[in-house]
Amino acid sequence: MLRTRRRRPRTALSAGLLVLLTTLTALALPAPLAAAQAQRVESWGDNGAGQLGDGTNTDRHTPVTLAGLTAASVTGLAAGRSHGLALLSNGTVKAWGNNFFGQLGDGTTTNHPTPGGVRELSGVTAVAAGCGHSLALLDDGTVRAWGSNSVGQLGNGTTGGTSTTPIPVSGLSNVTAVATSCDHSLALLANGTVRAWGDNAFGQLGNGTTGGISNIPVPVSGLGGVRDIAAGFDHSLARLANGTVRAWGNNSNGELGNGTTGGISNVPIPVSGLSGVRDVAAGGGFSLARLANGTVRAWGNNSNGELGNGTTVSESNVPVPVSGLGGVRDIAAGSSHSLARLANGTVHAWGSNFSGQLGNGSTADSNLPVPVRTGIGYVRYIAASVTPFTASTSLAA
Repeated sequence: MLRTRRRRPRTALSAGLLVLLTTLTALALPAPLAAAQAQRVESWGDNGAGQLGDGTNTDRHTPVTLAGLTAASVTGLAAGRSHGLALLSNGTVKAWGNNFFGQLGDGTTTNHPTPGGVRELSGVTAVAAGCGHSLALLDDGTVRAWGSNSVGQLGNGTTGGTSTTPIPVSGLSNVTAVATSCDHSLALLANGTVRAWGDNAFGQLGNGTTGGISNIPVPVSGLGGVRDIAAGFDHSLARLANGTVRAWGNNSNGELGNGTTGGISNVPIPVSGLSGVRDVAAGGGFSLARLANGTVRAWGNNSNGELGNGTTVSESNVPVPVSGLGGVRDIAAGSSHSLARLANGTVHAWGSNFSGQLGNGSTADSNLPVPVRTGIGYVRYIAASVTPFTASTSLAA
């Protein structure tokens, strides 16, 4: 999942579970020790391309410190297929991991297992990461993109090739949030409408067509009053001002949540039985919604326990409660696992644990939420990567 808002960034990330955790150890340590210990940013899960940012290529089953960043300077995170992004308080961006397509934005295609600066960016208010590309929302309401452009992911009117530095996405202004998944992206405008670009194989652009691509942003049909957006692997979500949710794109696992399974919808349709929704997140083949009462609903694929309801029997084509969660303040969806940040600053995870992305010290899947073993005092931001695989990464700060 990947979604981010201006002023309150939310990110999306990739094939390793990358979780950035704000370590407010100062609350628990004597003053001299606390002052000497920086607030950490942490990551865990798949690390085949250095996407955990710890200087290695070793998978981690519990959180490790991400090199060169402190949580005090981080105001947003995003996890792509095998790279990560951190938005800093000064409006610049750091990137690390796989750089085959230039998705780190440093002018090269050299992988970096520790964070480095993205070139030619300032005034950034939100970031999002896809399979091989990255997005940044600027404080003037425009969007920059870099990395792979194989299906028009950069949104600049061209298809093919790459850009190793940020370039403008065409025709966008007054953008308040961005979201991206593997190969398609969404932008929420100040007037409550949504634009989409990139891959449209399953109608995930929501403009009434199916197949092909769009290398420029196009309007999503029939949407107004949108307050939140999320992009899954090949489906999309929008939360409306009235607390209901619309979904479009692939429905092979019931991820559109309208009581049917199979087929697609190339225009937004209502998700059944939801009201009072505050946030949405979209994963590999499932979806999440956080309600105003601090609980979470899930629907779609459940082969790895993605629904968090104690079963792995089958998918659900309508939202069901995630078991044992309350006081949830933020959610993130990966390829086949999920994260929830609670009001007390802790993080719980459920679903696939193939690469240790649940952060509980094992590689066993869990169909119920389990605590992430951070030992960290308070988490402010979380992110999980959506990839074509069960291996994934998480971030927290």
